[in-house]
Amino acid sequence: MASDYYGILGVGKNASDQEIKRAYRKLARELHPDVNPDQQAQVRFREISTAYEVLSDPEKRRIVDLGGDPMESAGAGGFGAGFGGFGDVFEAFFGAGATGGAGGRRQRGRVQPGADSLLRTRVTLAECATGVTKHLTVETAILCDNCTGSGTNGTSKPVRCDICGGMGEVQTVQRSFLGQVMTARPCPTCRGTGEVIPDPCTKCGGDGRVRARREIAAKIPAGVAAGMRVRLAAQGEVGPGGGPAGDLYVEVVEQPHDVFVRDGDDLHCTIRVPMVDAALGATVVVETLIDGPTELTITPGTQPGDVSALRGQGMPKLRAGTRGDLLAHLEVVVPTKLDHKQVELLEAYKASRDRDRSEVVSSQSAQQGGLFSRLRASFSGR
Repeated sequence: MASDYYGILGVGKNASDQEIKRAYRKLARELHPDVNPDQQAQVRFREISTAYEVLSDPEKRRIVDLGGDPMESAGAGGFGAGFGGFGDVFEAFFGAGATGGAGGRRQRGRVQPGADSLLRTRVTLAECATGVTKHLTVETAILCDNCTGSGTNGTSKPVRCDICGGMGEVQTVQRSFLGQVMTARPCPTCRGTGEVIPDPCTKCGGDGRVRARREIAAKIPAGVAAGMRVRLAAQGEVGPGGGPAGDLYVEVVEQPHDVFVRDGDDLHCTIRVPMVDAALGATVVVETLIDGPTELTITPGTQPGDVSALRGQGMPKLRAGTRGDLLAHLEVVVPTKLDHKQVELLEAYKASRDRDRSEVVSSQSAQQGGLFSRLRASFSGR
């Protein structure tokens, strides 16, 4: 037969959550074992605790309203099915750490893993293209070489903390409307480890680690970009008590290049082409980042703003084995100072090309030029 949980708390079936909570707290003040040691009162306290657990849970309360008993279906009648004991009742009102008996904290081990570290290093674009090994100076906690992480002096050993009895926590008792409430907190003497070192290491003071500067070699792979991080396992901070070291992350800070602008795996550069070379065609030697001098062909009739591509001469694609492209943006240079002979030659050329005339073009056509200038402006934030 289903229990009358509403009747146990003395509330109606239409009672609100607040009314149910007030009814339970009122009865708990009278029946709690710390207040009322009578055996019958303890039985009654378990009943009201179970009733409150059921009616404060919307799903369990729905089962009760349908005529069922959620505690029977769970195979756990009476107090303890959901709260697990007196301590959980106090946690429902006061939060974790407040108990009616022994503390529930686990002691913290004296040996703890270390934290990760972060170090930034400046890398040139050429180093990003080819990869580089950076020799860096890092300051972290390292294993104490005097005690090898034990924190003790000589052959001495850690002993049990007398303040907490090795539990790693201390308890205080306070009076409340439910009686005495015991609250547990980490032991300030052993810092929650349950152990103290009576004769600590003279170098590390019992911590098992010391701070020191050291040199490390960080291998930066080809194709890295600004903001990427290289992980060096177990090169970070050594943990308290000589615990395992965390990782060291080396973040790449990419320096701008005088010639090339990077766009992902592609590189962009500007090549100034004399007017005659643009008209007749020419060959230009470009100093690439990886393969050195490479010839770029300027096709006859090159126009200002044209782009010539050197395929596979860009940045390596990280862990892909391929490379992006090098895109040369051609800037045709018109001479501003001509001698008499050059003027005559150009006038003769102009006379032979009488069909060439200056003209006004549409705005859409005009916007097709200056691609590299806009690209460079976007990278510089202008």
